[in-house]
Amino acid sequence: MSAGADSEAPAAISEADAANDIEDDVQDPAQVARRARWTAAGTGVLLTLAGLAAALLRLAASAPARVPTAYAAGAAVCACAALLGARGRTRRALWLVIAGAMVVALGDQFD
Repeated sequence: MSAGADSEAPAAISEADAANDIEDDVQDPAQVARRARWTAAGTGVLLTLAGLAAALLRLAASAPARVPTAYAAGAAVCACAALLGARGRTRRALWLVIAGAMVVALGDQFD
């Protein structure tokens, strides 16, 4: 029994199909940059709101003062990240989002 008899030959790809695939893969750099700005700004705003909400909740409860301070500081760093992301500094915004999330996590460890 030969393996070649049961297998089908792959369909030939026409030049038009190959050109359409290439056009689908190529994206407009402006659109990619716009999406990165929106993502960085949105993530920064979301983490800012979460940090402020956590700071307010811990401030109302009986927690040490450093806990809401850490949450608020992390929220402030994430707010800076949102501002940088909206201005197009997405790489710096990413690093600030990471740093802000680490500060918020530090506040969680204090609790």
